[in-house]
Amino acid sequence: MDAYNQQNPDNPAAPYAVNQIVHGSNDRLMHDVKLCVKYKVPVVITSLGARPEVFEAIHSYGGICLHDVINNKFAHKAIEKGADGLICVAAGAGGHAGTLSPMAFIQEVREWFNGPVLLSGAIATGDGILAAQAMGADLAYMGSAFIATSEANADPRYKQALVDYAASDIVYTNLFTGVHGNYLRPSIEAAGLDPDNLPPSDPSKMQFGSGGSNKSKAWKDIWGCGQGINAIKEVQTTAELVSRLKLEYNDAQKRILAA
Repeated sequence: MDAYNQQNPDNPAAPYAVNQIVHGSNDRLMHDVKLCVKYKVPVVITSLGARPEVFEAIHSYGGICLHDVINNKFAHKAIEKGADGLICVAAGAGGHAGTLSPMAFIQEVREWFNGPVLLSGAIATGDGILAAQAMGADLAYMGSAFIATSEANADPRYKQALVDYAASDIVYTNLFTGVHGNYLRPSIEAAGLDPDNLPPSDPSKMQFGSGGSNKSKAWKDIWGCGQGINAIKEVQTTAELVSRLKLEYNDAQKRILAA
């Protein structure tokens, strides 16, 4: 990215974001934060722990921090500790997800917070983006649809699974990381587990560090995805996906204005 910007000073890359898991088990957190500071990452997304020293490091060069939250309690904590904005992870989101209705969640947060709010949870169409804004979010936060793009660094089987399956094929469990999340049932079965009889998790064994075992790991062999995957009809380029979202968004606006 840095090399590209130096070679294209009149057409630099768009702002990008880096995700940081702030859980205590992540032994490489501060190393990665230092790299974010070195390269002045414009947006840092944090989750599983709000730590003032992380926010302060990003603020030192003018970066902004958006923090994942699953309820109003954690939203308050994140802002109190220095986050600039909130990513409200509602029911139906891919990977780690909460259980709140997006309508209820955004309403609660907007009662007291006027800063940047992003909404996550089963958004995979332009209609969904417009709905998020109508509820009070500034931006829609999407993941699964972009995994199913040719540019994404994901297993081709994972991408095709996002095309082939729907919301009914998703299991909500905390087994794999100690935190509840949504995962594709076929990937759980492929790991030799019964999705309908998963053993209880042990939160004390949550591990987000650089080490790990040779067993199937969440995000690699166990595939996280959101409930909006039925909208994913094919693996396409990012440009094609964005064009579809834009068209759907504009059509939804026209439909509402005409009502």
